[in-house]
Amino acid sequence: MSDSEDDGVPRLSSHTLAALQEFYAEQEQHTGLGGGDKDSIGVIEENWQLSQFWYSQETALRLAQEAITAAGEGGRVACVSAPSVYRELRELCGGRVSACVFEYDRRFAVYGPDFIFYDYTRPLDLPGHVAAHSFDIVVADPPYLSEECLQKTSETIKYLTRGKILLCTGAVMAEAAARLLGVKACRFLPRHARALANEFRCYVNYESGLDRED
Repeated sequence: MSDSEDDGVPRLSSHTLAALQEFYAEQEQHTGLGGGDKDSIGVIEENWQLSQFWYSQETALRLAQEAITAAGEGGRVACVSAPSVYRELRELCGGRVSACVFEYDRRFAVYGPDFIFYDYTRPLDLPGHVAAHSFDIVVADPPYLSEECLQKTSETIKYLTRGKILLCTGAVMAEAAARLLGVKACRFLPRHARALANEFRCYVNYESGLDRED
């Protein structure tokens, strides 16, 4: 390869290239992706442009515990747009259940084969190995508080689940959630790590521990 630009291919100066390499190294360290360490995903920060708002640790733990109980020994859990619940599941399950995280944000590919790229606008565009009705429970948190988003996410939920649904979304979506998925609000109130203006609720279609007093 020529060191000149006479061949029409632009080249970065050594100073610019060094600056870019430093930037990417910092980004990897910041997002926890360096070295591919799965345990580093805890430092992945919310991307508000993708409407990401992580649950508080207490809420993520409670939802993960509920999913494990609902799935049963050897069961399978699908976390649709709910990576913070998946993270707690990994730490809690001890092999009692298996889980996958369906997520648009490719930073979560650090989960390896448990990560499945998911775009809610294409609700059934899933890899061939993801069979219909192959999860004992689906835990879903649609990224946007709109009926269009919930309707499309519902298609995914109904394709994946063998029956049980745990939906987390805004209180304003209660009527649409009941109509689309046959779920009802629980007593348990989910909290986020950062305070949000909208009230959120959990909805289920089965007898749930989330209906017991906190």
